[in-house]
Amino acid sequence: MNIRQGRPEDMEGVLALIQELAVFEKEPNAVLITVADLVRDGFGANPLFHVFVAEVAAEIVGIALHYYRYSTWKGKTIHLEDLVVKESMRGTGLGYALYSEIIKQAKKDQVRRIDWNVLDWNTTAITFYENSGAKVLDEWRVAQMDEAGINFFVENKLK
Repeated sequence: MNIRQGRPEDMEGVLALIQELAVFEKEPNAVLITVADLVRDGFGANPLFHVFVAEVAAEIVGIALHYYRYSTWKGKTIHLEDLVVKESMRGTGLGYALYSEIIKQAKKDQVRRIDWNVLDWNTTAITFYENSGAKVLDEWRVAQMDEAGINFFVENKLK
């Protein structure tokens, strides 16, 4: 197993794992991005994300995709958008290794917090995170506005 920074040529494998995650999270048709989007957004002059990839026998079998945010309480933080391990590789320590890379990156960058979301029914992940020292916050709700909501607001509320 080799864990390293992702490169543009890895994005096909990264997208395949993002799609696998969408199926796992019961939203198989939710992924709209393309390999071209990932290359453009992750490797330009101002990358919107960074990704660690795990490879075995030259195949991308895991990712930890993250980006930087700013907390008015804590300062610079990391948001771990996706930690994905190919189904056939789960239970091998690969997820722990990728998770560790994110935490090492946070320490290196002197961030004061790492944030991420976990579905309430994913008890395996919740237990994993809690056993690592993370707090899974029950009292916070995730709020999102999708493209339809953005369009509705612009068309109906900004007039």
